[in-house]
Amino acid sequence: MTEFAPEAWSPPKAPSLTGDFEENQRLRDAQLIEVPGTGPEDVVVDGAGNLFTGTDNGTILRIDPGGSITPIAKVGGRPLGIELHGDDDLLVCNADLGLQLVSQTGTIEVLTDAVDGSPLTLTNNASVASDGSIYFTDSSTRWPLHEYATDLVEGQPTGRLIKRNPAGETTVLVDGLHFANGVAFDRTESSVFVAETGRYRIHRYWLTGERAGQTAIFVDNLPGFPDNLSFADGTLWVALASPRQPPLDAMASRTWMRHVAHRLPEGIKPKPVRHGMVFGYDDTGAVTHNLQDPTGRVAITTGVRASEGKLYVGTLTDSHIAVVDLD
Repeated sequence: MTEFAPEAWSPPKAPSLTGDFEENQRLRDAQLIEVPGTGPEDVVVDGAGNLFTGTDNGTILRIDPGGSITPIAKVGGRPLGIELHGDDDLLVCNADLGLQLVSQTGTIEVLTDAVDGSPLTLTNNASVASDGSIYFTDSSTRWPLHEYATDLVEGQPTGRLIKRNPAGETTVLVDGLHFANGVAFDRTESSVFVAETGRYRIHRYWLTGERAGQTAIFVDNLPGFPDNLSFADGTLWVALASPRQPPLDAMASRTWMRHVAHRLPEGIKPKPVRHGMVFGYDDTGAVTHNLQDPTGRVAITTGVRASEGKLYVGTLTDSHIAVVDLD
């Protein structure tokens, strides 16, 4: 059994929901596509306009442009991040079972379920490079998905960004992350962005050029917990699962308080706030888009994808995909 061992840190003061983060209700009136299952955590769109997502019962769904929903595979475990892989296949980040390649006819292949001889604990999000390499996150080496809140409260830096090359070899590119999460390339694949949920920030790891192999902070001190990332038309899209919570920031430097919070009954432990948040950033880290829903209709926003003038937003806990017209 893993022993809860919190590490103290001092978070910066949370930014207010003003200026670039001005509270608004642009997500509230989104069209909702109801799905047969709970938690379409991430979503991807193919060239024909089909949506793909996975729910908490392990089902991968295809939603065609007319709204027809077809289950295409049962992958077992909990699918999180989902990406296109080649012309016909899907890459599924299965929190419990590792990286899976899923065909639209339902065949399933495990690509990677261990790194350096150790099983992956919480496979979370990925991006596929043009050469077929896969860059993905293992959020924690200590706690599985059903204990994700424990990992965030504990604050141990065990998250990793990992590369799997087309030959199947894996390399840890960045480690020491506090709950590594979303992954997305920039427009030229010269760098890859990775969300660090437990520190409210996004890193940029350089793949080419003079800075190759170096990591820098791309945006810091976000007003919430960054989850999945995607990149389209010059914009890095960031889904924030919940706004920051003052009690969690207050206990960050007080490990005794986090021990107390860890022992609380599940019903009264801190929980995500139902306030949807999606932000867009340009290549310099400036905010270009701000969509929120403080009413909670669109909430626990964990995945975001832009395609053909629309924004598709996934959720960890509800039974719909939100669709917003970007115009």
